[in-house]
Amino acid sequence: MATVTIRNLDDEVVERLRARARLNDRSLEAELRQALSQLAATPPAADRLAAARRIKALAGEAEFADSTPLIREDRER
Repeated sequence: MATVTIRNLDDEVVERLRARARLNDRSLEAELRQALSQLAATPPAADRLAAARRIKALAGEAEFADSTPLIREDRER
């Protein structure tokens, strides 16, 4: 396992992370490990954008009706 050192973190950031760790019943180190693991598992925005474009391409040139009148009608009930 690797070791990472992060310098010059704002005190307020560290305190918020400590509070988050307490809420999750973890140490600060365990909370940071969890947060970094979750961040690393999240695909970058470019990957998500590419996936959205692939999904849009599957839909083709489909036209979708404007849902505004239906929403207004539902709100008026």
